[in-house]
Amino acid sequence: MSLPRPFTRFREPDASPPQPWRRRERAATASAASLASVVLAAGLCVAALPGTASAAAELDNPYVGAKPYVNPDWSARAAAEPGGSAVADQPTFVWLDRIAAINGTSEARGLKAHLDAAKAQGANLVQLVIYDLPGRDCAALASNGELGPDDLGRYESEYIDPIATVLADPAYASLRIVNLIEPDSLPNLVTNAGGTAGSTPECATMKSNGNYEKGVGYALHKLGALSNTYNYIDAGHHGWLGWDSNLVPSAQEFKKAATTSGATVGDVTGFIVNTANYSATKEPHVKITDTVNGQSVRQSKWIDWNQYVDETTYAQGLRTALVAQGFDSGIGMLIDTSRNGWGGSARPTGPGPSTSVDAYVDGGRVDRRIHAGNWCNQNGAGLGERPATAPDAGVDAYVWAKPPGESDGASKAVDNDEGKNFDRMCDPTYTGNARNGNNPTGALADAPLAGHWFSAQFRQLLANAYPPVGGSGGGGTGGHTKAPTVPTGLTVSATAADSVSLTWTAATDDTAVAGYDVYRDGVKAGTATGTSYTDQGLSPATTYKYTVKARDAAGNVSTASAAVSATTKTSGGGGGGTSGLKAQYKNNDSASGDNQIKPGLQLVNTGTGAVDLSRVTVRYWFTGESSSVGFQTWCDYAQVGCSTVKTSVTTLPAGRTGADHSLDVTFASGSLAAGANTGDVQLRLAKADWSNLNETDDYSRGTGTSYADATKVTVYVGGTLVWGTEP
Repeated sequence: MSLPRPFTRFREPDASPPQPWRRRERAATASAASLASVVLAAGLCVAALPGTASAAAELDNPYVGAKPYVNPDWSARAAAEPGGSAVADQPTFVWLDRIAAINGTSEARGLKAHLDAAKAQGANLVQLVIYDLPGRDCAALASNGELGPDDLGRYESEYIDPIATVLADPAYASLRIVNLIEPDSLPNLVTNAGGTAGSTPECATMKSNGNYEKGVGYALHKLGALSNTYNYIDAGHHGWLGWDSNLVPSAQEFKKAATTSGATVGDVTGFIVNTANYSATKEPHVKITDTVNGQSVRQSKWIDWNQYVDETTYAQGLRTALVAQGFDSGIGMLIDTSRNGWGGSARPTGPGPSTSVDAYVDGGRVDRRIHAGNWCNQNGAGLGERPATAPDAGVDAYVWAKPPGESDGASKAVDNDEGKNFDRMCDPTYTGNARNGNNPTGALADAPLAGHWFSAQFRQLLANAYPPVGGSGGGGTGGHTKAPTVPTGLTVSATAADSVSLTWTAATDDTAVAGYDVYRDGVKAGTATGTSYTDQGLSPATTYKYTVKARDAAGNVSTASAAVSATTKTSGGGGGGTSGLKAQYKNNDSASGDNQIKPGLQLVNTGTGAVDLSRVTVRYWFTGESSSVGFQTWCDYAQVGCSTVKTSVTTLPAGRTGADHSLDVTFASGSLAAGANTGDVQLRLAKADWSNLNETDDYSRGTGTSYADATKVTVYVGGTLVWGTEP
């Protein structure tokens, strides 16, 4: 399929930055820990039967603890390509791009067969693209659909209703179903339905008849009524909707569709950006706040006064705008990273020259497209970040929505019975139109119809992957392609009812190891800069398998370590330990909105025996807002000595009410006698960039200035919770 990427420009230099957010609360009133034990059965399957949305508590983030389905049809094609087996096990979305796709065609299995295959794999999450609106893709031709502009009735009765019927089958109640709702439709109504150079009569028709909004609303309402479904609406990408004049109108348009045809904002789990597009997840060398010789980079031809330079900042900014329009404050975002890696020898290793804003931006941006409006089979692209859960603030997951190797559209006219026409944006000889600034398209030659396998593209994506696949290819930074050694000695150091702690021996590299990626059951769970990691938000009494990969600054990745298995403990309902330890807390800073958190903590041993402090962890739970810059911590004073007190910050894989991070306090040595306490421990925490924190809703924060028992500060001995209640 091909996805048009039009936009309008807005030349206004100033705009307000994205504001902080909070994660959404779970649908039930139970705590996160108790809900996990109710909703998640062994093997991490959703136990609720299909029914109304209120029949069972839905998950805050469906990707947490999930084992996503690997589409065997795509996997077989990928594995047949040279080197393709290295990524053939990645989960991709299944595209239901016509009515016939529901029951299956001679080329691909149908929806029910996919769900059966998912169960056979032991998967518990299936990702679908709902994509057959009337008058589909009104601003492009490569993936026009089978339904005419006025075929709303057929869309509802012949497409959405049969999908809902299959998904409601009790045989699939254990599967979490993620639905990507109608790529491109609503963004086209914002930018291409009249008044702009990129407008088309077809988009004007769809805006006038309202069938995009009605169709999206119907899909949200019908699919959202099932208790195991999670709807994410397509929200374009930063090079389409990131301008000041487009962002808020887009949020308003999304709200309108989400409250049409019986739908409510409660039917929306979140939004997805960069679907089937090539915008970088993060631009490491260009920030929107950069200036060159006093001139803002927003004035460069590439950025052109856009408010964003990459998909992460766009997703976070759009999320704030959506919440302001009335969407739930905990909605999550997905980012399609299937083709936005831009590795290879052309990948910049640092900022461009400071001779001008254009030289600085063009020399430093990793997105190597000729123009951000180019969308069809882009030459030089590479696989991006592998699918990962909760990789950044407000982001539920990185996903591969567009299966790598499936064409965006034919590079020349091809007769077909799929309703797909020839779009010149897929023609490498075309010099462009108003939507891409009349620039060359940058498209690959000899491309097949949209959705058909494009071997040459897949091979290029694999060669230009970033991070590189298995440490090979991609060129690395400065031509460095050697991967780090494999981490060894992976060990489970502690387990609790909802967490597993791991340690390993450091890898080596001929430059330097930049960090480690931790994989849970084959899916990336998080990253670490050191040789330890705590995986949180897990289900009690459940076994998980872990591996670790090392990566260097060039993006080269080692092969996986030997695997270890860990089984979480049976839930104790909070506290319940027998060590006699308890935490006391006082607030050393009354200001709730400055740039530091200053908790005072002390441990009290009310038991009858001494406690080995080296086995103790104290956890203070807080929200980091929109920060992705990291944190710094200090021990300002400790009666037991600051040299004994160790502090670190853990990013939770999924946000909880009042917490998306924890300040973890451990002790290098020492023993706490029965009836004794550690005395005053004065701690301090700040963001790495010293921006302000909002403590008003932090789970562990209190207002008392004298030490008192604090059940919202948790204590663990050997990884087992012995005091307090987690958020």
